[in-house]
Amino acid sequence: MKKTLAILLALALCIVLAACGDGVSSTPASAGANPAGSTSAAAPDTPAEPAAPAETVTLKIGASPAPHAEILEHAAGLLKEQGIELEIVQFDDYVIPNTALDEGSLDANYFQHLPYLTNFNAERGLTLTSAGAIHYEPLGVYAGKLDDLASIPDGAVIGIPDDATNGGRALLLLQDQGVLTLKDGIDLDTFRNAESINFTEYDGIAENPHNVKIQALTAANLPASLPDLDFGVINGNYALAAGISDKLLVTEDASGEAAQVFANVVAVRAGDETRPEIQALIEVLKSDGMKAWITENYQGSVLPAE
Repeated sequence: MKKTLAILLALALCIVLAACGDGVSSTPASAGANPAGSTSAAAPDTPAEPAAPAETVTLKIGASPAPHAEILEHAAGLLKEQGIELEIVQFDDYVIPNTALDEGSLDANYFQHLPYLTNFNAERGLTLTSAGAIHYEPLGVYAGKLDDLASIPDGAVIGIPDDATNGGRALLLLQDQGVLTLKDGIDLDTFRNAESINFTEYDGIAENPHNVKIQALTAANLPASLPDLDFGVINGNYALAAGISDKLLVTEDASGEAAQVFANVVAVRAGDETRPEIQALIEVLKSDGMKAWITENYQGSVLPAE
């Protein structure tokens, strides 16, 4: 009996030892067993967690409908590939886009040339700045009741924009066409230092041989006012939106200095021009592909900036 009990105990001990041996060998080192004392090392064949997608950055940009918003819409696809979404807010005037930018409800705006921005800052005490020049729109003289600048009658009524920079620019164009002569010292250099523009249609004209009447109107209203004017000097964006290319008589020299002075810019709050997403926006807008698109799409009414 004792001999049988001893045999049974020996068999039980062998079974226990065999079971322990099977437990150790079932997780070989090559399968990624944890080293002694480790509780967190993962097996190399464990699928890695997928990388989280890069966070999308949204840029809210104020723009005139044409061509600025159209250009931004074309750029939006290229920027989306970089994780940047454009939210384009359209404005029909030249004041609210700047005040909204200054107040922080916009990240940038795209509607104005640098002389206008400089003069606006000076008048309002703001510090908005250009992040980059993108395109140029030649200012044009458009037919209203009359369509011949060469035989302009005495007392003709000519509409111009009512802001200092675009109004002065319109007078320069009329001077180039021989309609009137401005006082000495009023030239393109005047607009390079736009803070000092202080002349108007009343005190900037030295000679007016045709006794033309200059009527300063809100720039956005000039196309609709053409039936009441003999001629109108109109900004390219409003002329494009109004579809009045058939009424265009003459424009600024697109190859001259005006194209550099009056290039349209993307404006931001001072310091924001270094934001990576703003720099990415400027890079796309100034790319060769975008320049080619602007040239082909607008056929000379809008030109890429140098």
